[in-house]
Amino acid sequence: MSEQKILILDFGSQVTQLIARRVRESGVYCEIYPYNADPARIAAFGAAGYILSGGPASVAEAGSPRAPDMVFTAGVPVLGICYGQMTMCVQLGGEAKGADIREFGAAYVDVIADCALFEGVWHQGAREKVWMSHGDHISAPPPGFRTVAVSEGAPYALIADDERRFYGAMFHPEVVHTPHGAQLLRNFTHKVCGLSGDWTMAGFRAAEIAKIRAQVGGAKVICGLSGGVDSSVAAALIHEAIGGQLTCIFVDHGLLRAGEAEEVVRVFRDQFNIPLIHRDASDLFLGELAGVTDPEQKRKIIGRLFIQVFDEESQKLGGEAEFLAQGTLYPDVIESVSAIGGPSVTIKSHHNVGGLPAYMKLKLVEPLRELFKDEVRALGRELGLPESIVGRHPFPGPGLAIRILGAVSREAVAVLQKADAIYLEEIRAAGLYDAIWQAFAVLLPVKSVGVMGDGRTYDQVCALRAVTSTDGMTAEVYPYDIGFLTRVAGRIVNEVRGINRVTYDITSKPPGTIEWE
Repeated sequence: MSEQKILILDFGSQVTQLIARRVRESGVYCEIYPYNADPARIAAFGAAGYILSGGPASVAEAGSPRAPDMVFTAGVPVLGICYGQMTMCVQLGGEAKGADIREFGAAYVDVIADCALFEGVWHQGAREKVWMSHGDHISAPPPGFRTVAVSEGAPYALIADDERRFYGAMFHPEVVHTPHGAQLLRNFTHKVCGLSGDWTMAGFRAAEIAKIRAQVGGAKVICGLSGGVDSSVAAALIHEAIGGQLTCIFVDHGLLRAGEAEEVVRVFRDQFNIPLIHRDASDLFLGELAGVTDPEQKRKIIGRLFIQVFDEESQKLGGEAEFLAQGTLYPDVIESVSAIGGPSVTIKSHHNVGGLPAYMKLKLVEPLRELFKDEVRALGRELGLPESIVGRHPFPGPGLAIRILGAVSREAVAVLQKADAIYLEEIRAAGLYDAIWQAFAVLLPVKSVGVMGDGRTYDQVCALRAVTSTDGMTAEVYPYDIGFLTRVAGRIVNEVRGINRVTYDITSKPPGTIEWE
């Protein structure tokens, strides 16, 4: 890992992860720690600069969060964003209070002076669009700071202490609604902190392979493989590191999309020559899911059976494995140790249904735990995985069971697989697959009366969903044209027996939503 690193201290903002994404996009490695992390741990990270995130608290409230004092005495640059700006201000001798005019959403700042953050982006006299989200504002900046930008609701929209290289922005440069925000952050990392942006996926690959070899030694590793992006990339990376010490166990619950089980076997067993156990447990899963309609009950059944089957197959290996490989990503790590919610005892399992039981006594290998989803895809391409897997839309561990909103049966799975396959085929044919973050068909638990030709039908309704997103933290509905939807609906009704009506779901995911596939 590059020694040129930025540390982000999280005060609970919904968009803290976006700060990390913007920093990494500029080639600088960074991590997110909660604001109340052990100062010794913060110091040990060796940051070349700190970024203090926004948050929901009011700095004027008693007991509101504060940054560790060592952040301001470490001799490295600091950038405070929104709440991060206000706590920096208060801690360094300034004042902040509730504002008469609150700013939420799009706003404009007037640049009244130049500073290092603005180089090549903003200039004195410019009026720039930004994204605000604050009810408090600074009433008096700390000694040594000058004002470089103002807005209607924030007289100190951006302040700078050039000597100490401390900067505070009331707006959010990390969101796309601040058009030049990414460049402002790049100026902080490259110009102010003096970093070269040398963090690459090739470098990560080499470093992680060395780390895996050091952790595992000569021990055996088992990996629960589904064919999804995360587990596939984890398996390919670990196999490159330790070869035949890795065995993948593919628990086929019969709830995958059409053709995906065959592709998993073909790619990993035949193309990559990774030792792979393929257990077709579809009869077991579908048998226990029969008649179940509650989605959480479905998840629990699938989770319990997955562990049961996985354990059965691992025992057939003679209990040789000491390590379990998981495709845990960085958002999982962040969310499990949040600054606001506190540590979580739940370990993300491969199927998003709860951790493996303690009696299995397996140590974890999590080579992707420092990466975001798009970075995992980039690593997959670096490893030579086919685009059909690397670019695949996210797919939930419980699979089609939670996309069948009524009772699960082999017949219902077959109907949904056909409808879903037609939908994705048309998306690819239209050249839209890579523009959409996630698209899928849903079988609704209702039936509709219809007329087809000279006969009446009483069949099920299929819903289609498609959203755009970067990492699933927020999502917007994809704006299909009516011609596309008409074509897809016509094919599904004509080609899939059991469906006589198709609808399109226009639900989006705002920031802070908990549940999403």
